[in-house]
Amino acid sequence: GWKEVEYEVVRDAFDNCITVCNMENVDPLGIHTGESIVVAPSQTLSNKEYNMLRTTAIKVIRHFGVVGECNIQYALNPNSEEYYIIEVNARLSRSSALASKATGYPLAYVAAKLALGVPLPDIKNSVTGVTTACFEPSLDYCVVKIPRWDLHKFSRVSTKIGSSMKSVGEVMAIGRKFEEAFQKALRMVDENVNGFDP
Repeated sequence: GWKEVEYEVVRDAFDNCITVCNMENVDPLGIHTGESIVVAPSQTLSNKEYNMLRTTAIKVIRHFGVVGECNIQYALNPNSEEYYIIEVNARLSRSSALASKATGYPLAYVAAKLALGVPLPDIKNSVTGVTTACFEPSLDYCVVKIPRWDLHKFSRVSTKIGSSMKSVGEVMAIGRKFEEAFQKALRMVDENVNGFDP
């Protein structure tokens, strides 16, 4: 199926704009993002696809005049460069929280400052204490989010994942590579699981 890809973008009242994080759902389009395994940064996009969607995300936030934080979700054809914007959230969301934790970029703090009219270059990154909010995070590691379900409490709920969200939480793991982060996340979801079975 088609890939689902997300970008977190911020923009100030002076039209300074950056992308904070891009994330890719491991599951194909049609599975609710809250039900999907998500990886940051994206692992299967070509450089051309990454920059095409990044440029579009910046155009979208500027077109709508959003001052603050915005999440843009895409459907991307894996066999071509065809894509569709499937959702634009001009607010903080679950994906924003994941992006903030994954990158160390304080999205909620920055969004609050932007709402007060402070320009991005004047906002000090409260995490690093050195850089300003206009620097785009660059990840040399991988982050994996896996949802948690508690279907024992809801016995009449289908165990099949789909377009409605049934997960009750999520775990996030960090690793040097996708495989390491994925194995850590699997162990966090269920302590009886050591990772993928050989």
